[in-house]
Amino acid sequence: MTRRSLWDVSEANVEDGDIRINVGGFKRRLRSHTLLRFPETRLGRLLLCHSREAILELCDDYDDVQREFYFDRNPELFPYVLHFYHTGRLHVMAELCVFSFSQEIEYWGINEFFIDSCCSYSYHGRKVEPAQEKWEEQSDQESTSSSFDEILAFYNDASKFEGQPLGSFRRRLWLALDNPGYSVLSRVFSILSILVVLGSIITMCLNSLPDFQIPNSQGNPGEDPRFEIVEHFGIAWFTFELLARFAVAPDFLKFFKNALNLIDLMSIVPFYITLVVNLVVESTPTLANLGRVAQVLRLMRIFRILKLARHSTGLRSLGATLKYSYKEVGLLLLYLSVGISIFSVVAYTIEKEENEGLATIPACWWWATVSMTTVGYGDVVPGTTAGKLTASACILAGILVVVLPITLIFNKFSHFYRRQKQLESAMRSCDFGDGMKEVPSVNLRDYYAHKVKSLMASLTNMSRSSPSELSLNDSLQ
Repeated sequence: MTRRSLWDVSEANVEDGDIRINVGGFKRRLRSHTLLRFPETRLGRLLLCHSREAILELCDDYDDVQREFYFDRNPELFPYVLHFYHTGRLHVMAELCVFSFSQEIEYWGINEFFIDSCCSYSYHGRKVEPAQEKWEEQSDQESTSSSFDEILAFYNDASKFEGQPLGSFRRRLWLALDNPGYSVLSRVFSILSILVVLGSIITMCLNSLPDFQIPNSQGNPGEDPRFEIVEHFGIAWFTFELLARFAVAPDFLKFFKNALNLIDLMSIVPFYITLVVNLVVESTPTLANLGRVAQVLRLMRIFRILKLARHSTGLRSLGATLKYSYKEVGLLLLYLSVGISIFSVVAYTIEKEENEGLATIPACWWWATVSMTTVGYGDVVPGTTAGKLTASACILAGILVVVLPITLIFNKFSHFYRRQKQLESAMRSCDFGDGMKEVPSVNLRDYYAHKVKSLMASLTNMSRSSPSELSLNDSLQ
């Protein structure tokens, strides 16, 4: 070499230009010309050092007497580094942790580009998979922890009946009314409730058909008396159902904080308000306009379909998904808003003089909304070639925009559906026949362990930015 190297300044050269390497107790003698094939690596740069300070910047210690370089690294992974210096390629065994291996080769200054083709696909695939596995594991942990919380709340509510008058009887009724599938009685009650809800919805739909409308004394179309009977029976059932649940509720103050109970309330309130409005209109003709309020309230009967959520795991999971996916839904609406704004202005600029249906920007908003959501009513279509190209781009952009957040929302739905099924299974395993017992299906030690594990995971995520930054020594301990 023309420049003064480590061998001249540190007097560390040994016979035939070899150097001694000690990696965590794993000792090897390496030829200098082998290392200089890759001068950008750590060992290659070590050969070009001109001072002891420069040497210690690249290794953990240096023994002048033994003329040995010491590295405090994993000795089990260093053979892979040696193999690289001899062959110029890296190979990754299946049993290795890819993140530890990635950190190790990064320390030695070896790029992942040198991983041989036989191992490259598997290596990079294993680096990507843990992200999905981590999400699934986190979802499972959250599912288990949340299920524990809900089971404990359920058992706590059941314990409130202890010491109350007719406590055991009220608890059995509460379990039958509020927990479909808990027992044979609860299943029968659930089936009856579903039939009444469906009958009420079908009756409302049939009542809108002209063949089933009977003119009243004023000549206006009125309801078929048979449908009125079905409607009154449904209201009576829904009222009885709500009052029965309220009567056996373990906590009256928290009763209407439950969304399902609010749905039960809203399914009957319009009927009673309509009844009061009709009585007022009949007694005071000057308030005839209030009759329109009654007509609007009658349309609210369609929301009774939401009562099925109490008996459907899928509907409850859908509600939880929408509740906890507001960010994804907001992102979807943002993407659509941006796309609609852009394409509506472009369509207006191109079509305003050729197409009366796209002569204003608000009209173009409607067209862009219909196109981006791939509904395509066809009531307004562009006529020019440029307008058709814009419509094609709008449709393609709409498909991409709608598809992007769907995967995230679906994953959350699967997570909540799985959690809800686990929760229902755990609740059905609770037995209160002989009074309060120890909670089955809930191990408090495991519950505490999950809480601590979640806390430690949060602290770990705060202290590091990526898995590759983990200490190799920590992963081996």
